[in-house]
Amino acid sequence: MSLTDAPALERPALGDDEPVTVVVSRRVKPGFEAAYEAWLDRLIAGASGMRGYLGAKVQRPRPGEAPTYTSVFRFESVETLRAFEESELRRHALAEAAAFVEADAVWSRLTGLELWFTPPPGTVVPQPSKLRMALVMIVVVYALVLSLGQLVALVLARAPAPARLLVTIVIEVFLMTYVLMPRITRWLAPWIYPTKEVS
Repeated sequence: MSLTDAPALERPALGDDEPVTVVVSRRVKPGFEAAYEAWLDRLIAGASGMRGYLGAKVQRPRPGEAPTYTSVFRFESVETLRAFEESELRRHALAEAAAFVEADAVWSRLTGLELWFTPPPGTVVPQPSKLRMALVMIVVVYALVLSLGQLVALVLARAPAPARLLVTIVIEVFLMTYVLMPRITRWLAPWIYPTKEVS
C-alpha cells in the first residue's frame, strides 16, 4: 500500500485542521528505478495543483542499497489529504505504479510533534500520545536551552545576542533531530506509544 493505494483515513475526533505529513516507503523492482522516479515526478506535479498540498520530498536509495524509496508528502489538513486520496490522480497513479514496484508500501500519517519521533520497529501507522510527546519535548528543549545556551554564551561572549541565539538554535535542532530524539524515542517507546492513546 502506498500513498496512492492507502485506504481513506477515518475522520479523527480532533485535529482535522492540523497539517498532516504522509511518509511512504516503497521497494522498487531492480531495473525500474528510473520508471519509478519518473512516476513520482508525475505524481508530485499532479499533487502540486491540488488544494492544500504543501510539498513533497523524496529520499532515494544510496548506491549499492536495496532500491527502497521514501517519499514525504505534506498537506494542510486531513481533509485535503482525503481529497487527494479520493482523486482521479490517485486512481491513475495506483494503476501505473503496479508495474514497477515489488510490494505494498509502508506508510504513516504524522501530525505536529510526531515528526520528531521515530516509532518502534513494527509500527506501521504510529499513534503516539500527543501529551506524552509534548512532555518529552519540553524536558529535552529545556535541558538543551539551559546547557547549550550557557555554553554558547561563554564561547561567543563577544558575538551579538541574535547571533548567539541562532547558533544555539542550530545546534539544538541538529542534536534533537539526529542524536537525541531517535534515542529517546527508542528508550521511551513503551510510554510514548501506549496501547491506548492518552492525550
